[in-house]
Amino acid sequence: MGMEGIGARVVRKEDKRFITGAGRYVDDMVVPGMKHAAFVRSPHAHAGIESIDVSAAKAMPGVIGVLTGREIKADGIGNLICGWMIHSKDGTPMKMGAWSPMATDRVRFVGEAVAIVVAETKGQARDAAEAVVVAYSELPAVTDAVAAMQDGAPQLHPEAEKNLIYDWDIGDAGAVDKALASAAHVTTMHLVNNRLVPNAMEPRAALGHYDKAEDHYTCWTTSQNPHVARVVMSAFYNVAPENKLRVIAPDVGGGFGSKIFIYPEEIVCLWASKKTGVPVKWVADRTESFLTDAHGRDHVSEVKLAFDANNRMTAMKVETVANLGGYMSLFSSSVPTYLYATLLSGQYAIPAIHCNVKAVYTNTAPVDAYRGAGRPEATYVVERVVETAARELGVSPAELRRQNFITQFPHQTPVIMAYDAGDYAASLDAAMAAADHAGFPARKAEAASRGRLRGLGMSCYIEACGIAPSQAVGSLGAGVGLWESAEVRVNMAGTIEVLTGSHSHGQGHETTFAQLVSHRLGVPIEQVSIVHGDTDKVQMGMGTYGSRSGAVGMSAIVKALDKVEAKARKIAAHLLEADEADIVIENGELKVAGTDKALPWFQMALAAYAAHNLPAGMEPGLKEGAFYDPTNFTFPAGCYICEVEIDPETGTTEIVQFVAADDFGNIINPMIVEGQVHGGIAQGVGQALLEGCHYDPATGQLITASYMDYTMPRAGDLPSFTVSTTNTPCPGNPLGIKGCGEAGAIGSPPAVINAITDAIGNNDLTMPATPQKVWAAIRAATRH
Repeated sequence: MGMEGIGARVVRKEDKRFITGAGRYVDDMVVPGMKHAAFVRSPHAHAGIESIDVSAAKAMPGVIGVLTGREIKADGIGNLICGWMIHSKDGTPMKMGAWSPMATDRVRFVGEAVAIVVAETKGQARDAAEAVVVAYSELPAVTDAVAAMQDGAPQLHPEAEKNLIYDWDIGDAGAVDKALASAAHVTTMHLVNNRLVPNAMEPRAALGHYDKAEDHYTCWTTSQNPHVARVVMSAFYNVAPENKLRVIAPDVGGGFGSKIFIYPEEIVCLWASKKTGVPVKWVADRTESFLTDAHGRDHVSEVKLAFDANNRMTAMKVETVANLGGYMSLFSSSVPTYLYATLLSGQYAIPAIHCNVKAVYTNTAPVDAYRGAGRPEATYVVERVVETAARELGVSPAELRRQNFITQFPHQTPVIMAYDAGDYAASLDAAMAAADHAGFPARKAEAASRGRLRGLGMSCYIEACGIAPSQAVGSLGAGVGLWESAEVRVNMAGTIEVLTGSHSHGQGHETTFAQLVSHRLGVPIEQVSIVHGDTDKVQMGMGTYGSRSGAVGMSAIVKALDKVEAKARKIAAHLLEADEADIVIENGELKVAGTDKALPWFQMALAAYAAHNLPAGMEPGLKEGAFYDPTNFTFPAGCYICEVEIDPETGTTEIVQFVAADDFGNIINPMIVEGQVHGGIAQGVGQALLEGCHYDPATGQLITASYMDYTMPRAGDLPSFTVSTTNTPCPGNPLGIKGCGEAGAIGSPPAVINAITDAIGNNDLTMPATPQKVWAAIRAATRH
């Protein structure tokens, strides 16, 4: 390793422990006296709870306690909340129904927690859970959001008439309607964004430990933001005061958004530990994950895009119905509103945009942020309709996009966002060159000679990440600020610890954050440790989601490093009897520019703590903290081109080429960025071709509750990706970086569907484009 700073392809420091099985996850944690929990879960999508009889379960071997929702309510534990207030267009606040950590009188989705059993072993807990007798009175269920708003549909919450949570809009409806009426061409589409199950490799888990002697709680949890979990559990759920609650998120095996939220299980495990007097551990099995992890997407949209006689976009109108499931999860309200509609301008100069969003309760698992959170849904709408418009207008999809690109920056869109920098044509040109776009007709003809259908589709995406600034998100209804914190501690011997409020669960922070420090202070990266994920060690931080760790988390580290560097230079100037302005830091030394006078880094650190000879009035020690609140979002953008070959006899699609050209601004570690893009594209291809979450519309049972029925992408489903980057540095943060973690999942689904519809000549195709659907679409196209 050694001195490897910004821009180096450093191998990830953390991978050695992961690939040798030495990672430490919540399920690896063992505390003395620990017992195991199993939850009793509702088998019904919608039912009243008449009675719960726990007597038989309590008498079973190894059982320590059986606890229900009524007991947790009696102890004053609060309901789960949604932390982002959205107001309907008439000014009324969203209709939030009560979500008890364990149901008391009604269940609203299959898998909802009803009781917890604590026993000596996991097996004993599960056996006893099956012996809990719950008498239910079944109610009619509704799983489809559009159906849930109809007259006569089952009512989920008394607060939300016709199950409508909010009816929200953004933009100038009058200007849009006027432009549509006078347009030379209008492209109209009905688009569905399919529901997904996040499927992080590690299932959710929680270990709650109440220490009676200290009157103190510790929670080990699979969380992307342990500090937020601590705040919410203390301030809103009354589990414990903040100063009496420690939350630790150790190694976490993937999150993709689904581990941002505070779920019933960690609340119940902490409370149950106090009630039973033993530490309580719960680890989900995979079907529990399918049933209870927050799902993603699930939008139905009607879209209109208007053009003038010169093929310039003049207006866009979008009407979306978003399914939020049985309850409102922590950030659910923001995903189909401020994280979605604000990106509907895409990369294009569209003078007028209007979007209406209706969010709806159904008898399904709660829906919240999943990799991209709102931005993939917006990109799918924009890029499917732009590609379709090019076909209707008889022009090249690439040139229609180019003609409408935003070229002047900063650019204010009609939907809040102010894009700060970008060069969309550069990404388009890079992708077209890498994909040999010009050679496609020859490849299509060659495929036809083999009886295969070949298609090419593109997607030009933009996303906003590193949500900010806090004042702005507060005015839009966010319940928290979205800054980040950092503390840089230089130890007496010169080694460095960085305490960050960001959380790493696969992003490689232990490497990239150390590269930044190595680059700035000239110390080898082996001498830099990154500390995160423990509320006792790290001051308040906001966690990792929305591709924010680089742009926000690393910017906080830069601010702390600025302070460390300033103090180090003062100490060195004093000891070397030089002018502070002449001190430079390089290769582990503080040098006087233009001379051979130098002080090793470790000697400066020793001097800071020995305090025998410091400048007058200087405090001893060398540690500095910083909080960073960004001035704006960052706006990564790019162009993805997908080429497919389809067997018309079977409808089987093979992705023969996938090219990604992304603009992430300045890059700290290109190898980690490429890994993030590969993973994102894999999830996007999964959504486009394979993944779809299905409930039985009559009973509300989850049909895709295991890997037998929910088809995850495998290595054979994915091509080798050709990835490249162009660079317009982000002006909004000190490193000039933009987020990269979600881009692949945002840009890829429309590129795949555009390619398939190009190949088969039928634009009426929904995700996932399974062989059965593609085969039927080919037959329908040949009939017309």
